[in-house]
Amino acid sequence: MNSFTRSISQIFRGAAKAFETFPASILSALGFAIVTMIRIQLDWPKQEPYNFLFNCLHWSFALGAIFSLATITIAQSRFNKKRDFWIANLISFLAVAVTFLILYQFGGTNTDLALSRFAMVSSLAAIRVSVIILVSFLLFIIMAGYPKEQSDFSRSFFMTHKAFFIALIYGAVIMGGASGVAGAVQALLYHDMSSKVYMYIGTLTGFLAFSIFVGYFPDFRKGETDDHRVIAQKQPRFVEVLFGYIMIPILLALTIVLFLWAGRMIVTGNWPVFYQLSGIATAYAAGGLWLHIMVTHHETGLATFYRRMYPFAALFILAFEAWALFVQLGKSGLKITEYYFTLVWIIAVAAAILLIIKKSKAHQAIVGLICAAAIISVLPIVGYHALPVAVQVDRLENLLVSQGMLENDRLIPAADEPELDVRESITDAVSYIANTEDAKLPIWFDDRLDQSDVFKTKLGFEQAWPKSDDHNGSPGNLYTSLILIPEAIDISDYQWEIDLQEADIKGSKATTVISDKGLYQLDWMTNPPNGIPTLKILLNDAVILEQDMNDYIDQIAEKYPPGISETKEATLKDMSLILETQEVTALLIFNHIDIYVDPQGDDINYWLNLKAVYLKEK
Repeated sequence: MNSFTRSISQIFRGAAKAFETFPASILSALGFAIVTMIRIQLDWPKQEPYNFLFNCLHWSFALGAIFSLATITIAQSRFNKKRDFWIANLISFLAVAVTFLILYQFGGTNTDLALSRFAMVSSLAAIRVSVIILVSFLLFIIMAGYPKEQSDFSRSFFMTHKAFFIALIYGAVIMGGASGVAGAVQALLYHDMSSKVYMYIGTLTGFLAFSIFVGYFPDFRKGETDDHRVIAQKQPRFVEVLFGYIMIPILLALTIVLFLWAGRMIVTGNWPVFYQLSGIATAYAAGGLWLHIMVTHHETGLATFYRRMYPFAALFILAFEAWALFVQLGKSGLKITEYYFTLVWIIAVAAAILLIIKKSKAHQAIVGLICAAAIISVLPIVGYHALPVAVQVDRLENLLVSQGMLENDRLIPAADEPELDVRESITDAVSYIANTEDAKLPIWFDDRLDQSDVFKTKLGFEQAWPKSDDHNGSPGNLYTSLILIPEAIDISDYQWEIDLQEADIKGSKATTVISDKGLYQLDWMTNPPNGIPTLKILLNDAVILEQDMNDYIDQIAEKYPPGISETKEATLKDMSLILETQEVTALLIFNHIDIYVDPQGDDINYWLNLKAVYLKEK
């Protein structure tokens, strides 16, 4: 048996042995696969009543599959006793059960099914489970780096990547081959084969790939020496070349570019928007740290230089980003993006300092910081869902009090319209608070306050949206997005309600109406390239009305100037248009209106969704 065949057989033997080594993990993955296949089998109308149950099961089994990797590895690498092994598995099964019960009882967006057709797992509950999964996985990687005589964090970290990509490759090959066979059966033998077959194949392949991933890891039992650990932890030559001679030069070149870019920003004062700055800093810090860990044991001069240079370069870039964060917090206060970037910034700065002081021995401490930050981000009061809302509520209260619009927990409409920047800040804060899920709102805050009509009634002025900038400081893409507020429409004066189909300028999808005067034909045509529609009405083949929506769009754009991408609710008065001729009066009601402006490309597009046309003869 050659080495290639031996390697393949060893991988599949490992997958089969994974059940013996990590039974709770494999059983959790099997439970996840079974729930998935049940959902595949049930069509949506049948599945809908159980959707919340299935989601809770999926999250619970996903947590169990990863959580058990950590608990079992701790038991094996630290104690290596049969009793501890089974206790670790029992704890993992209990974690699955407890997670399911907590999600099912408290994790729904609406746990009172009498008030809703069906509940869903709330985003906060899902993220909290995701944090536990992340912490468990990182703990597993740390524990897989013991004992120190055989491994460390960087080797364990690479081994985990290696197991993942091997499982991914085998899974892709199995999926492709099995799907090909199924496709041949469908094409040649059984034409009516359900498409669900491919979904079943994908589910079983995913389970098998996870088994290969888990089965690739060596024996972690304390006091045992597994020769496979050396192979699993060793970086192949092509990986060493990839990291040492391709990725390190790329990161060094990127570092030089970032230094020059930072210098230009400081000299010219032309700063990009915060969201781009935060993205660049986050990507550089995370990517640089990842590569630093991967090349921990590389002995080339380039790798040694990179390990020494990266922490100082990261500190310089992060110091540059700190000013942007400070300016952004002063401008719009703490929101989710600023919240997470602050956590990333703190972790990255601490990681750089630890790498300078402790070098590779800092890896576990850095992972501990990441776990702590992840846990903090989902805690009550200080979590991503609570702290930004509290800051925005405080910001809004200060703005309203300064304008004399909030007294004794009661909103008072503004006597005089505030300055534009104040109106923009109030609109921005109101929109953020109102659209945050499960936010704890003050008693004076109406949860409909972000609706344009309620906003104007309660605060005494129209919403004013802050202007958006692109990465060069010039105006970015702007939007107006309006939806019709549900309200009664008096159509007693009209004879017909007509639902028009959209047609382009070259085609016709006319809707006809027959009356004593003859045959009416109504066309709703979209004019390329910008999408401004035209209403055309014919009576006995003679055009009696042909009106484009240019004037109407001008009215809408003047009242609702394009700004940030926010959907606003508009009244029937704004979302309707009356057109008259000697023969007829037509009332147009719009459901939805979108205006998209790209200042850079000098491009404006419109989309008007027509609810109905009401027509009466004169």
